[in-house]
Amino acid sequence: MEQNPFGGKYACLIKELEPDCEKCSGLCCVALYCAKTDGFPADKDAGTPCRYLASDFRCGIHADLKGRKMSGCLAYECLGAGQKTTQIYSSVGDWKTAPSQAEAIFQTFSVLFQLHQILWYLIEAASLTSDEKTAAAVDALIRENQQMTQLPRGSLLEPDIAGHQSKANRILKKIIGSISAEDPESRQRADYLGKNFRKANLDRKDFSMSLLIAADLEGCSLDRTVFLGADLRGANLKNTDLSRSVFLTQMQINSAKGNRSTRLPDGLRRPSAW
Repeated sequence: MEQNPFGGKYACLIKELEPDCEKCSGLCCVALYCAKTDGFPADKDAGTPCRYLASDFRCGIHADLKGRKMSGCLAYECLGAGQKTTQIYSSVGDWKTAPSQAEAIFQTFSVLFQLHQILWYLIEAASLTSDEKTAAAVDALIRENQQMTQLPRGSLLEPDIAGHQSKANRILKKIIGSISAEDPESRQRADYLGKNFRKANLDRKDFSMSLLIAADLEGCSLDRTVFLGADLRGANLKNTDLSRSVFLTQMQINSAKGNRSTRLPDGLRRPSAW
């Protein structure tokens, strides 16, 4: 039976996936590789602080990101990995005060981001199946995910993320197969770069891992449409109802173009840039 995944038994876990920049040491602005062509201020190696990162770990140009067309900065979402990593290393210091720990801090941030991303999908998956066996498998994977994220600081760099991801992918494909009009096992990653879908009926279509960069989805019918891992950068979502679309993330929404008439699924925020 379908339910709101953000108001059910895993509502407390969803809270952990909400970014809290006030409790973070600016990890997204230092730990990640960035490219100017992807909408960041400049090309930057992983581990190098952004030139606009202030001493208090805040973005010095945050209020002007839209004006400067920093689409990469506007789109990025750490899913709570930043503040969790900062808290884990709080007794040691941060990447500035404890430079010998910087690499471990950055690696932990990466691990937690991956685990939190998997958790986001699993929580939604739990709301999309009425099959008891499948639901139990999803619950077991959520418990496994939590056990991994709660490992001691030194052990957080050792979990088998690939194995966990593989198990999650199998479950997600099974659930998508029960939703979509397409077979997730046989479909191939599709390229819809700039494609005009305007006002098309795309109900239950599986766009998993598809390239939808600059695609026009304005006014489309997207009931139970699957967007798992789809690249929505620059996609037109204006005047579009996504409220019943599935496996969307905040980062996907942040990277697309919408307006006041765009309806979003529960749990996703309307970007300020819209």
